Amino acid sequence: MPRPLRRSIEALVVCLALAGLAAAQEPAAAIAEARALLDSGKPGDAIDRLQPILPKLADGSAERREAAQVLGLSHYLAGHIKEAIPYLEEVRATTADVKVAYALAMAYAQTRQPDKARAAIARTFQLAPDSAGAYLLTGQMMNRLELEDLAEAALRQALAKDPRLPEVHFLLGQQAVFRSRLDEGMALMRAELALNPAHAMALYWIGDIYSRQSKWTEAIAALQQSIWINPYFSGPYILLGKAFSKTGQPAAAEDMLRHAVQYDPNNKAAHYLLGQVLQQAGRAEEARREFEIAARLQGDIK
Repeated sequence: MPRPLRRSIEALVVCLALAGLAAAQEPAAAIAEARALLDSGKPGDAIDRLQPILPKLADGSAERREAAQVLGLSHYLAGHIKEAIPYLEEVRATTADVKVAYALAMAYAQTRQPDKARAAIARTFQLAPDSAGAYLLTGQMMNRLELEDLAEAALRQALAKDPRLPEVHFLLGQQAVFRSRLDEGMALMRAELALNPAHAMALYWIGDIYSRQSKWTEAIAALQQSIWINPYFSGPYILLGKAFSKTGQPAAAEDMLRHAVQYDPNNKAAHYLLGQVLQQAGRAEEARREFEIAARLQGDIK
């Protein structure tokens, strides 16, 4: 064979080999790049990088599973909830990544598929899908997503399965208060305290209910108990400031509201109520500063 022809053939073989190597490396490089984009908070760019190569990946291959996982999480974080579900479903049985299980559960919840959401939550927390605990966690998730009807249905199922399960009465009580069913809310908070006397938030909500009913003495007692258990939450201090102000105890009101501001400096209600207490005490300059802070936090001034 003439030497020039042999060299051309050898060069062609090398080029084909390099092209094959590049083709083999391209999916892995694209997946790695997409994962880096996802980790850096650019899910849309990760989707754009991966979507074109997905049809080239063999079903069941490691590359396909990893690409599907990155695409599922990217679509979820980009707000494409329905689009995320098929990819997350594809890899849920083959990955131990809790982010996948959580995203899938949240996606099911946001698309109003409570049974599938509960099953995904149960897998995440290693619970039986039909257990009281799985219904409780599903109710909490639905509550956080403001899907109140689905949350209440799940929580009532949890309560029916285990009437002594902690936290269920509390969450149902919160829902009742939000819907202005105060007597029902009070009964549920008391039921939670019967199971857990150290539930500071249940005591806080009891104080809140009494405050809504202008039962200031009862409110003060419950809120003080809440603080004794958890002194680092601003909510009881704010309500105590209001209650002490309503019962003619301005010094105690100021003390409580200053504690509230200390624990939550960006709480506009705490600053506003403190401004009112200072104004009533004739301390106009101090009151003005608090009102200005409240207005700034409200966004009324810069």
